[in-house]
Amino acid sequence: MTEEKRYSDMNEHELRAEIGRLKEKARKAEQLGIVNEFAVLERKAVMAAAYLLDPEDFKKGEVYRIEGDPNVYFQIDYLKGRFAWGYRLGGEKYTEALPISMLRPLKEGK
Repeated sequence: MTEEKRYSDMNEHELRAEIGRLKEKARKAEQLGIVNEFAVLERKAVMAAAYLLDPEDFKKGEVYRIEGDPNVYFQIDYLKGRFAWGYRLGGEKYTEALPISMLRPLKEGK
């Protein structure tokens, strides 16, 4: 059995290859109707993508769009690693963590 590398130990090329591999496996799982495996693989791809971004580009107090969740906004309270902790605007104000790869600046458009 091969030991998998941690995303934090991968370089950009390895991360992009891993994301492609995960998305392909997710596509196959979706075609086969294996919903749970599809969801896990999609989430892994999102996490790997977070390691391609610089957490310094995300600012405490700023509001971001959530990718895949139209018209829902997220305000960052603080960052820890590759996760932004904060809350969704307009709903119940409870703290949650999202991978930074799920956040898009408001000025980026739709």
